[in-house]
Amino acid sequence: MEVAAPQGVAAAMPSDAEFTTLAEPYRPELLAHCYRILGSIHDAEDLVQETYLRAWRGYGRFEGRSSVRRWLYKIATMACLTALETRSRRPLPSGLGAPSDDHRVAVADRDPSVAWLQPAPDSLFGGADPAALVAGRTGVRLAFVAALQLLSARQRAVLTLRDVLAFRTAEVAEMLDTTTAAVDSALRRARARLAEAGPVEDDLGEPDEGAIQELLDRYVEAFTRADADALVDLLRADVEMEMPPIPTWFTGRRAVVGFLAGRVLRRDLWRMVPTRANGQPALVVHRHAGGGLYEAYGVQVLTPIGARIARITAFNDPTLVPLFGLEPTLTV
Repeated sequence: MEVAAPQGVAAAMPSDAEFTTLAEPYRPELLAHCYRILGSIHDAEDLVQETYLRAWRGYGRFEGRSSVRRWLYKIATMACLTALETRSRRPLPSGLGAPSDDHRVAVADRDPSVAWLQPAPDSLFGGADPAALVAGRTGVRLAFVAALQLLSARQRAVLTLRDVLAFRTAEVAEMLDTTTAAVDSALRRARARLAEAGPVEDDLGEPDEGAIQELLDRYVEAFTRADADALVDLLRADVEMEMPPIPTWFTGRRAVVGFLAGRVLRRDLWRMVPTRANGQPALVVHRHAGGGLYEAYGVQVLTPIGARIARITAFNDPTLVPLFGLEPTLTV
């Protein structure tokens, strides 16, 4: 569905330079917005491209009765809602079933039938004016984006526009072609649903950058040396680990370390490169493929609380690795 600019007298198509100067600064925050609603960074990039194409086509009729930023958000949000008419929500394993506290359980096979939630590199959201990029760290936190998947598409849009981006109710109503009463009703339902799902502000105890770097270094060393005892000191007693696209997930330090020690850790099997994803510390993971070659395996996103790790979300998806600027194959 084409979303036109505010009605006005048709004008000549804008030059690329004029349109780019006005619209391009908002690309990172629009990408974050589409990612929150869709749960897929690949889909979000496609929808942002579609947003800019629609905006360029409609810019000749733009009269400035709303800001360029708000107009772009309207186009992007409507494009996301249209896309979600034919797409299912993107869960994590923790959104589908209960965890196991016993590492000896049979681990389920990968389930490619589920469109799993994806992580998002922090680097894709950089470069915007901090005053405009209201997303902040909590706006793309993995727990928050996962919780949004519990909502209907329109509730996701309303909640992110109001609570994350701080648009006024009247502005959101105009963006969604609805009434302020409908916006308020959707927002109440969305907040209530998130409250039922439990707290998502899991970053309140995150250590400073120096402590995070030290924690990452120790985690990488323990993982690559296959030192399960060293991992014990780095994980909270109530740590959780999930591994999409594998539905099985674990809770408790004994279960997580037991699973890793018995089925994952092998000396020199892994290469891990620190990065940032969803406003959190993360690692790009390659697996030894023979000789001196390591092939892309996925991305781990860590949730530290205090001085230890509270959650490991291991996205075992090699197609994510290039998003973080690394080659699919490393030579070591």
